[in-house]
Amino acid sequence: MHPSPPQALGEQALVLDPRDNVATALCLIEAQAAVRPIGAADPAPVVVREPVALCHKFALRAIARGDAVIKYGQQIGFASQAIAAGEHVHTHNLTSAYTVHAVAG
Repeated sequence: MHPSPPQALGEQALVLDPRDNVATALCLIEAQAAVRPIGAADPAPVVVREPVALCHKFALRAIARGDAVIKYGQQIGFASQAIAAGEHVHTHNLTSAYTVHAVAG
């Protein structure tokens, strides 16, 4: 059973720092929902392009391939492909800054 999503546009997602270019879903957000995340620097709503699960991220604006993805005001990774505003941001289009690569010795 899924909880009902909040009715207010600003209660569906959260921006943790005004420098962020992604927002975090506070509930399941359905495709085509217009969301105005709590804490967003830009008050304009973002139309979510595809369903975004609880605690997953979506882009607040377009992010070019190779550009930094910012959450918590910190770089958490890089866009591995172009990401449109409202698109789900996850492992399919994000290379994590936290990935540790083994170095051959």
